[in-house]
Amino acid sequence: MTTTQVWCDRCGEPADAGGHPACRAARELEPPRFCAGCRRRMKVQVLPVGWAAVCVEHGELRG
Repeated sequence: MTTTQVWCDRCGEPADAGGHPACRAARELEPPRFCAGCRRRMKVQVLPVGWAAVCVEHGELRG
């Protein structure tokens, strides 16, 4: 059985460690910086109509 670790998409630390109240508050206004699936730093582009973030392993997210 493999366990998949989930990472905080703002700070890159394990998502289940500490609750991340500052990260949750910041994510209301900011795009993600880390991939929640693999912890890699993503390439983020802020657009006039939202944002786009790209992980080299998991592809693109938009918001």
